[in-house]
Amino acid sequence: MPLKFFLKLYARLIGLTFLILLFCAALFLGVNSVREQYWQERFSEPLLRWLVATPHPRQQYPWLKSFYDFRVTPPGNLSVSDVIMERLSYGQVVAMDTSIGQQVMVRNDSGGIIDLRFRDIYSDVAEATALIARLHLDDMSSDGREGAMSQLSATLGVELMAVRDQAALPDSEVLERVSERGISLYHHPSRDRAQVLIRLEDGTLVDMAMPAPFSPWAWPVMLLLLVVAGSVLALALYLALRDVDSNLRAVESVAIRIARGEMGARVDAGDSRLVSRLAAAFNGMAEHIQRLVGVQREMIHAVSHELRTPVARIRFGVQMIESANSPEALQKQLDGIDGDIQELDELIDEILTYARLEQGGPVFALQERSVSDIVRQVVSEQQMVRPDHTIEADIDDESERWSLSDVEPRYLHRAVQNLVGNAARYAAGRVKVHCQFDEDNCRIDVEDDGPGIPEEDWEKVFTAFARLDDSRTRTSGGYGLGLSIVRRILYWHGGQAFVSRSDELGGARFSLVWPRKKPVEHAL
Repeated sequence: MPLKFFLKLYARLIGLTFLILLFCAALFLGVNSVREQYWQERFSEPLLRWLVATPHPRQQYPWLKSFYDFRVTPPGNLSVSDVIMERLSYGQVVAMDTSIGQQVMVRNDSGGIIDLRFRDIYSDVAEATALIARLHLDDMSSDGREGAMSQLSATLGVELMAVRDQAALPDSEVLERVSERGISLYHHPSRDRAQVLIRLEDGTLVDMAMPAPFSPWAWPVMLLLLVVAGSVLALALYLALRDVDSNLRAVESVAIRIARGEMGARVDAGDSRLVSRLAAAFNGMAEHIQRLVGVQREMIHAVSHELRTPVARIRFGVQMIESANSPEALQKQLDGIDGDIQELDELIDEILTYARLEQGGPVFALQERSVSDIVRQVVSEQQMVRPDHTIEADIDDESERWSLSDVEPRYLHRAVQNLVGNAARYAAGRVKVHCQFDEDNCRIDVEDDGPGIPEEDWEKVFTAFARLDDSRTRTSGGYGLGLSIVRRILYWHGGQAFVSRSDELGGARFSLVWPRKKPVEHAL
């Protein structure tokens, strides 16, 4: 069972971790979709602003069409949401993902919408920006290029720098593309952003560094995910541990109440499954303690009452010894005192046996023994003690086949002996012990032809120190512990003892039932 408890706990932790990972993945995708859209708008904004500020850019720079789909659309022809239209009316740059790439829009001064479609927004914008920079720098003299590069860098949102150090040149493949096209996009191995090498008409090389590309693994996003995951996990653990702590405090409170003497206090676990087994075990312990305290209280009361009679007789016998005037009278008193001492010894033995069984049971050493042999031994011993009664054992061949059972021979012998002796004490002249064994269970019925027991007292006879008011009275002998001992012996064998009426003999019938074979954990 503890393994099952921990498996449930680990399964819940794994499930919680999986849900947190799903939540973080959804949060990661959601945050990055917004971040990427924002990055696309900011990255392409310098180019769009330049297009807005340039009159008739398609006529002046027809080469722009080779990099992207460029059009000016009336606002009414756009199939976009009201939120996007409102953003465009404010002059904001709006970016959206399409099936073939990215779409970027901005409103121009004439009220039209400049609509650009990119296959790869990063490379397309980089090359278009490089071409714009090259056109402007080609129109400048060498003396004015430094100022022009500074102005273009601010306008286009890039970094322009003339290449003067040959060691700073990229590899030969990039240089070949520059010689063919005039520009070449490449990635510098020591930088995390793209660069474009530009060759002007006079052969001057200019290096243009673009802003960093979009990175979904930016440290603010990772920090956000870490904080969210940690917070959710901490909250879940707090809620789970708060429930456990609340139930543990309830257990602690009940333990304090029991220590104060409130033996009826019990733990209510509520809906918590994590501590329900603890609550059940604690309540079982509390019930056992309450029963032991009650048994102890009853035992002290009953023992004090039971001891008075033999002690009083011994005291009376001692007084009579002083007044005995003949050896016969003296011997009679001594025999009476010896009988009273024997009765005290038997009473103490019964009390100790009952207390040992009631307070947790003896250390049973279960052995495979023949129950039929034990029954025959008890019947033989009781027949010798009561020769005037007919005491017989009824064991058929089928039961004899299954008579081997895991028992504690000494205590089972004691249980059967108590029942047979009790039956012989109240029987008119006949006692019958019927055994019925099968593959799973063992059953012993002890019947007598006595007056029997009223049905309303069937449960009472198993109570410690209990005596009935009819024929089974104090005058018949016994201390009211024999049947209680029988029931506890059967309890520790995993069985039960009960009483009914004998259909065959007409008196009482006491029955013992227990499993023939015990699980390994009960046999240890």
